[in-house]
Amino acid sequence: MKVLVSVFNNLATDQRVEKVCRSLLENGYEVELIGNNWTGLPEMSREYSFSRILLKSKILKFAYLEFQFKLYQNLLRTTDRNTILLANDLDTLLPNYLISKKLGIPLVFDSHEIFTEMPSINGRFTQKIWRKLESCIGPKMKYMMTASESYADWFHNRYGIQRPFVVQNFPKHTPNPQNYLEDNKPKIILYQGVINPSRGLDKMIPAMKNILGAELWIAGDGPKKVEYQNLSKSLHLENQVKFLGKLSPKKLRELTPKADIGISIEENNGLSYYYSMPNKISDYIQARVPVVVSDFPEMQKVIDQYHAGEKISDYSELPEKILSVLEKGKGFYESNLNHAAQELCWEKEEQKLLTLFKTVKLAEF
Repeated sequence: MKVLVSVFNNLATDQRVEKVCRSLLENGYEVELIGNNWTGLPEMSREYSFSRILLKSKILKFAYLEFQFKLYQNLLRTTDRNTILLANDLDTLLPNYLISKKLGIPLVFDSHEIFTEMPSINGRFTQKIWRKLESCIGPKMKYMMTASESYADWFHNRYGIQRPFVVQNFPKHTPNPQNYLEDNKPKIILYQGVINPSRGLDKMIPAMKNILGAELWIAGDGPKKVEYQNLSKSLHLENQVKFLGKLSPKKLRELTPKADIGISIEENNGLSYYYSMPNKISDYIQARVPVVVSDFPEMQKVIDQYHAGEKISDYSELPEKILSVLEKGKGFYESNLNHAAQELCWEKEEQKLLTLFKTVKLAEF
């Protein structure tokens, strides 16, 4: 049984897609992954087949259109009747849906987020186009999975579809890497991820004026990087705020355990963020690093259920909450973080993924 997986990115750092493909491969499926060269063609190797569609467009909206057309052609060439299609996010759904209907083969839709409620498109004309596409195809989805319980509830309530399978994007469980005898001076506050709007960094950087004896490490890149570098300079915080650039998943896994706190302090500028369970939170937890997070439905569970740090309902609380965690120290949270790490891991999510694909096989073949 072949699974043909498509996603709009260059494949190199998409850890969710990589975990899904690897789990399917290890459980007897033939996997082929299709991406593109948007943001470059970094070298990579995988145990399964992969290819990247070459896009000539330099503007994102045109790249989307070009990708839809070329992905449809690619799928038409490589798909047979012994195939399950796996479309990742709304920007790959239309070509997969058309091929699924044309050849009478099953399609699984994996919505990593609520694409139409992303802050980057809120209020823009393109949001109307994506919403139209989602409303036309979404209700017809027979097999769907998504990345948080709140996302699943949203899709179920919005379109009246069967509640999607929830396969959360957690990393594999790892042994506790911490050496509690080590003591960072200064303390390290870590943000990892894309430097986008609505991630709370424009609030975190000024807050560093009130958090003495600590540095903010920002591991990532994105459209707001230069603006936030300039903000740090204007506040004379260059020595406290470190921009580490975009790191490979391997290097990020090596860096994360060094932190004293991991932050995920997104703003409520769209339902996709509000209902999200950001990848970085579970990465911090596997590294046994306590967290400070926004008081949103999925994130607050980490605090309310596992007591793995603190949550904020307002950015004015940042200095107080961060200083509270720093004062207690990582060792204070060790037991709670170990418990959370056992629960919030890929080994448990993988079983849900395999159950979904077993359901598709039994129903369709």
